[in-house]
Amino acid sequence: MKIFYITFFIVIADQITKLLVKGINIPALGINIKGMQLYDSFNVIGDFFRITYIENPGMAFGIDFGESSKLFLTFFSLVASIAITYYLIKHKDEKLTLRIPLAMILGGAVGNLIDRMFYGVIYGEAPLFYGKVVDFLDFDFFNISLFGYTYDRWPIFNIADLAVSIGVILLIFLHRENREEEKSSEQEIETQSEDSSSEKVLENDAVETLSSNDEVRSE
Repeated sequence: MKIFYITFFIVIADQITKLLVKGINIPALGINIKGMQLYDSFNVIGDFFRITYIENPGMAFGIDFGESSKLFLTFFSLVASIAITYYLIKHKDEKLTLRIPLAMILGGAVGNLIDRMFYGVIYGEAPLFYGKVVDFLDFDFFNISLFGYTYDRWPIFNIADLAVSIGVILLIFLHRENREEEKSSEQEIETQSEDSSSEKVLENDAVETLSSNDEVRSE
């Protein structure tokens, strides 16, 4: 299904950028990317946009609910990814305005799920399912408070987080538009039905009038 091209592109872009930041060494394939040191940072567009390498043990944008939540988050992401995949396959004729946002959310979920499931084992840092998510997109923003934390910059995130956020926003916005279109269509159908009923009443009245006139003439 072509809709999964979106998911595939997001996962590939997310993983390539993470590996460039974290680094990876695969001698058998001749791959040796040094990557950055944890917490290293460099400016891309002045102080406004930086690449800052951190590892996030929790949810998107650095939100962390503690060590005990790691396994739950991993399995929740896995179940959610399977559910969205099933829905997209089962409802392949559904509107694109619903399927595209879901494909974006799926891509983001799978991108971060790979980190949580395998990065700990690949890099020898943690058991299976207990890996940390690589974040690196660092933007300056106005001060915000989120889940009890105050930030003078936007919480550092990655392409997967961005895909999920855009997908959710599109889903909410387009769903509301679809609802308005459905209401408009229902109103049009009701109006047409009322017009049709009115025409039938007028036709019946006309027939009755003609019948009455014929009876009067026959008398």
